[in-house]
Amino acid sequence: MALFSLLVAIMIERLKLLPQAWQLETLLSFYAKAFFGSKQLGNDLMMAIALVLPAISVQVLAWFVTGMVWGVVSLVLWVAVAILCFSHLKQRQIFKQYIQAACRGDVQACYHFADALDPSIAVDAVSEEDLGAKVGQTVAWLNYRFYGAVALYFIFFGPAGAVLYCTTRYFADDAKAKGKSLPLVDSTLTLLDWLPSRLIAFGYVLSGHFSAAFSKWRHLAFDWTKSAREIVTEVALAAETIETSSKTPICVQSTISLLQLSKRNFILLVTGLSLLTIFGVVV
Repeated sequence: MALFSLLVAIMIERLKLLPQAWQLETLLSFYAKAFFGSKQLGNDLMMAIALVLPAISVQVLAWFVTGMVWGVVSLVLWVAVAILCFSHLKQRQIFKQYIQAACRGDVQACYHFADALDPSIAVDAVSEEDLGAKVGQTVAWLNYRFYGAVALYFIFFGPAGAVLYCTTRYFADDAKAKGKSLPLVDSTLTLLDWLPSRLIAFGYVLSGHFSAAFSKWRHLAFDWTKSAREIVTEVALAAETIETSSKTPICVQSTISLLQLSKRNFILLVTGLSLLTIFGVVV
């Protein structure tokens, strides 16, 4: 079920069939406003409930529908949750605008859209080439957060695991966007990101320049003080291969290379999932 749900979810997300009103961020925003207020989320207990309630609800629902209609209802639930968890229309639109700005030579717009891709980090690029590299790193990070990490939690912990990760990520991003500090959120996300970030980074090692990337991964992966973003972006940059004969604008050459690297890494993840499914490790 994990493999089938994953493939269907990726297809739906790539075709942009899920409207903005049904994006996971929109649903989680409604959930936070309907069940919790900003003052309530300042309390440790209420914040903990807000983080785990969606995942618990999905898990209870999964138990309830188990075996219904020869397992068809369970399959529908897995696919529906996967589609919601992999949705990130906003980031895709901003990246498309960045590429369009680069193609028409609007460097100023490129800087604007680069900052909008990940508002939590300022893109302090000193040249177009540096801008392309930093946006490429941001793309690798976003691919990890919206594809890689979600896929790993979905594969090994089912829909509830993916929902828990996405809910925590939402509250962390929302707090940063509003300049607030929420209890438990950052520490929980750091814990949830620790192992997946190292696994996805190792995927970059296998998908790109092995020797350079493995040296960087070995240096960072066993350092407990390194953040998930550092590990993913630094290893991705070390594994990057740039086409020197490319005719694309300078500010997107590195970006496109890192995007292609991220796609190869995700294909590697799906291949690994296929093998795990064949050998019965996951269902």
